[in-house]
Amino acid sequence: MLSRRLFSGCALCAAIGFAASPTRAQPAATGGVLRTVIRQEPLAGTNQVTIQAFVELAPGAVIARHTHPGHEGSYVIEGALDFEIDGQPKLALKAGDSFLVPAGVPHGGTNGPARSRLFATYVVDKDKPLASPA
Repeated sequence: MLSRRLFSGCALCAAIGFAASPTRAQPAATGGVLRTVIRQEPLAGTNQVTIQAFVELAPGAVIARHTHPGHEGSYVIEGALDFEIDGQPKLALKAGDSFLVPAGVPHGGTNGPARSRLFATYVVDKDKPLASPA
């Protein structure tokens, strides 16, 4: 019983800390795309940083082809979008799907008719911009 209480307490503290964490809205270069950084931490012993962010896509928004100076892993929280990663078949993503983009690989897509939300994690070089046009 004690372990359940301890787990519940830890989960509650984590949720409160997550909700109270400072965020920065970063409008992307493409209209209808908003990236909000939730957490950013240097990766010890490297020249890389780990960035976690929510990405919101307006209905019909176009995600212009771009690259990252490191890896991206994203999870679709809600909505649906068509997504292309160079060298891979086109993806029709929906809530519950995820994808990985290797460092430097161009990718982009088009959101569906409703708003979409994604949770993205980037492990990128800290001295380079998060995204560059491809």
